[in-house]
Amino acid sequence: MRILVVQESDWIKRNPHQQHHLMELLGLRGHEIRVIDYEVDWKIDDDSNQGYKSPRKVFKKYKKVYNTDNITVIRPPLVRVPILNYLSILHYHKKEIKRQIKEFNPDIIVAFGILNANIASRLAKKYNIPFVYYFIDVLHQLIPEKKFRSLGKLITKNTISKASYVLTINRKLHEAAIDLGANPHKMAIIGAGINLKQFNFKKHNGYKIRKYYRIDNDDIVLFFMGFLYDFAGLKELAIELGKNKQKYPNIKLLIVGDGDAYETLKLIQHKYKLEDQMILTGRQKYKIMPDLIGASDICILPAYKDEIIMQDIVPIKLYEYMAMKKPVIATRLPGLVAEFGDKNGLIYINKPEEVLTVATMQLKNKRDIANTGSLGYNFVKENDWSKLTIEFEGILENLVLDLLLKDI
Repeated sequence: MRILVVQESDWIKRNPHQQHHLMELLGLRGHEIRVIDYEVDWKIDDDSNQGYKSPRKVFKKYKKVYNTDNITVIRPPLVRVPILNYLSILHYHKKEIKRQIKEFNPDIIVAFGILNANIASRLAKKYNIPFVYYFIDVLHQLIPEKKFRSLGKLITKNTISKASYVLTINRKLHEAAIDLGANPHKMAIIGAGINLKQFNFKKHNGYKIRKYYRIDNDDIVLFFMGFLYDFAGLKELAIELGKNKQKYPNIKLLIVGDGDAYETLKLIQHKYKLEDQMILTGRQKYKIMPDLIGASDICILPAYKDEIIMQDIVPIKLYEYMAMKKPVIATRLPGLVAEFGDKNGLIYINKPEEVLTVATMQLKNKRDIANTGSLGYNFVKENDWSKLTIEFEGILENLVLDLLLKDI
């Protein structure tokens, strides 16, 4: 198949998500993929200071996780001015999607965004191409300008109404997609997966990482990786640790990533003299994540309980934590409870500050940590990306075949 993917996130700089794994593995299976992406971090990326307009870019044979040469990433021009950036999506992404339909002649289009997804849905209908909307997040709630979120929701509903098929990554998002108008008979859940060869707890014990950051054997390392949103709960956790340094002398926070909260975390680190107890690595290469997770004892997701964007999601990193046999302390969010339930490797909290109490009371020794980690591993060990890719491939091929049969 020739598959055209459209999304409104950075395929190159953001860590691998659902689409990276599925598309690269499809590339290994012989399918040809072209991705139209968006420089979502243009406001904060120092290395992309290109004036008010960035040019069209093409990244041929781009690979992030797997060794495939079948993916080409195309980035349309961008007007780097607030609000006008959205208008540039409407203009340049529409132009690019039309170009790819003409030149690439895709068998199917898969969309992950809002604006360019809607454009793609309209053009797919016009040119009689199957269109799949992959609902991996409540994206309209992530729009920085709150006044546009209602409009984003309306656009998403319109896109879903035009989709040949709707995919989601967990039960709560499945319900949310139905609420937005998805046809329950034309949708499926393809959940988050794991590259079990990469995230292999037997191969990655984190010894070198612990040595590099001068982490002692009796230290308990709490680990977080990902984009540092303000609502991630890390600031509150860091302040709690700073105020109670003497109470938790063997606790270390290992935070991997960058984002909105990074500079504030550095200020907290300095204010409370947490240089020895809170390690901020910044953004790291995905290939060393197993070693970083391996260096930890407990992984955390202490997001705000009332943050609307967190209600329905199940981050892929939770599966990667569990594949490494690490227990997870996480906020009791509806999406997590629906997906994992209780006693499957997660210990729930109600606010970020509770992480420290749980880590020292409920997971008070290495045996408790290992037992809880094993429960999580047993829950996720069948979610290998290769199996999910075959399921995904089957859905796409059936949609293409159905269209061909209709044309006969």
